[in-house]
Amino acid sequence: MKPNNQKVWGSNSEQEYRKLFRISVSIMILVSIAPLVVLTAVNYYQYRKTYEIDVINPLTRQINNLRNNLESFVQERISVLKYIANFYSAEDLKSPVLLNKLFSSLRNSFGGFVDLGVIDSSGLQINYIGVYNLLGKNYKMQDWFNKTIFEGVNVSDVFFGYRGVPHFSISVYKPLQNGDFLIVRASINSDVLTGKIIEAEIPKETDIFLVNRNGYLQTNSKFNGKILEKCPFELPEASKKTEISQTYDKKGKELYLIHTSITDTPFILVEVSPAESLWSNWLKNRNQLLVFMFISVVLIVIAAFWGSNRFVRAIKERDLQAAQMMHEIEYTNKMASIGRLAAGVSHEINNPLSIINENAGLVSDILQKMDYFPEKERIQKCISSILRNVERCSKITHQLLGFAKRMEPNVELINLNEFVNEIVGFVSKEAKLKNVSIEIENYGNESLQINSDRGLLQQVFINILNNSIEAVSEGGRIFISFKPSGDDKVEINIIDNGKGISEKDLPHIFEPFFTTKKGYGTGLGLSITYGIVKKLGGEIFVESKVNEGTKFTLIFPQNYNPIYGTGT
Repeated sequence: MKPNNQKVWGSNSEQEYRKLFRISVSIMILVSIAPLVVLTAVNYYQYRKTYEIDVINPLTRQINNLRNNLESFVQERISVLKYIANFYSAEDLKSPVLLNKLFSSLRNSFGGFVDLGVIDSSGLQINYIGVYNLLGKNYKMQDWFNKTIFEGVNVSDVFFGYRGVPHFSISVYKPLQNGDFLIVRASINSDVLTGKIIEAEIPKETDIFLVNRNGYLQTNSKFNGKILEKCPFELPEASKKTEISQTYDKKGKELYLIHTSITDTPFILVEVSPAESLWSNWLKNRNQLLVFMFISVVLIVIAAFWGSNRFVRAIKERDLQAAQMMHEIEYTNKMASIGRLAAGVSHEINNPLSIINENAGLVSDILQKMDYFPEKERIQKCISSILRNVERCSKITHQLLGFAKRMEPNVELINLNEFVNEIVGFVSKEAKLKNVSIEIENYGNESLQINSDRGLLQQVFINILNNSIEAVSEGGRIFISFKPSGDDKVEINIIDNGKGISEKDLPHIFEPFFTTKKGYGTGLGLSITYGIVKKLGGEIFVESKVNEGTKFTLIFPQNYNPIYGTGT
């Protein structure tokens, strides 16, 4: 760790970094996802429209073709009945022989006819050819009878009638010269209409049927009821145009209703197709589109969080570096101020200390020459105490002068292996007194050399080793290792298994006059060490845990340049 490495950023700054992170993520997501969503929505809408046209057009074409077939079927039979009514006289139409001949011709030429009859103005069927006994039946109260009088031609709804079989009739009005009239009427079974629908070859999931204007089925339906039952769907008013609407069945499934009216008939042709079958391909493509969009959004969000995190971390690191640089500048200025103060204080204190020391020594010499008297021993102890404390003060002032002194490095080539062994020899006596072992590991770098100041390096190593020896217990261990560190640098580690330094004290250990050795430490050793390391272009870091030990890491350039203070 670096000296005085206190926490620079408070909770407010952390909140601002989080705010910046949130803003960055939001902007990146918005800028990336908004165009994607718009583009996806446009593609979705356009593709759906195109697909809808491709789906609906075939259905519309199919129902239009079927409508045209049904209209042709009905119009052919209306035309032939009009011909009969206009070509033959009333007397001819009353002839059973002629009517039978006409009926046979109709069945052979057109098919679908069940019977043929002639009804007078009173509604009485006066001539009839067919499989049922309907001669003499009166139809005056039937809807088709009255509609034929007013409209001239009438195609009825499908009904059971007297015969009890579902059929519809085509009736043609024939005015007579005496003001009276006749109606030529033919019946056709509804099975003929069903057959026309079956011929259309519709898909098995599609249902096509006829309803009348009141919504009653005119043909059997696959899924929606029997003939003459009420249609389960509500249809709009009949239109000559083919119309499309959407509805739902009893189970809630969406259905497409395509309907168109048959000209000159009460019939409405209806096609019912489940939306699920029509849109199956579209749903598959839509799901693929949505999955693609979902995956894209997830990737964008991940990229936004990752990119924003790197961005904010880079800004935070730059801010921390700037703050650390400012702190080091302040620390350097502080050290310089303390150095100037220390130099002045040392000079001012040294002179009185010299006088006290000389006078105390003189008194001691005089006392030695005097004869014994009762207080002599006590006075000698006091003088010895004065001399010891003067010596301690003198040592402190000399350290202060050394701290304040501008040291100009004297660079020379140093073999690091020999140098470390030499330093260990200097402190071996103190280590033996505490039974402390010092081990050296060079990792095979016996010839590793650096250009630096030998004397200043000695002071750094001795200061750190003395602190380590004091920190370890009896029988402790100190481990020294060195190796190249890349970029033409050397890394040196000094590790002990001593009592360690608390987290509270760790940021302050390089500050002048800060000491954990209560009562005897000056607090200048590591401050001087830090200043020397910086002067030699190096860096110093500390890691420590209480009751586990401390690790000092020194990094020096192999080629120190005293002009620039760094490696060349």
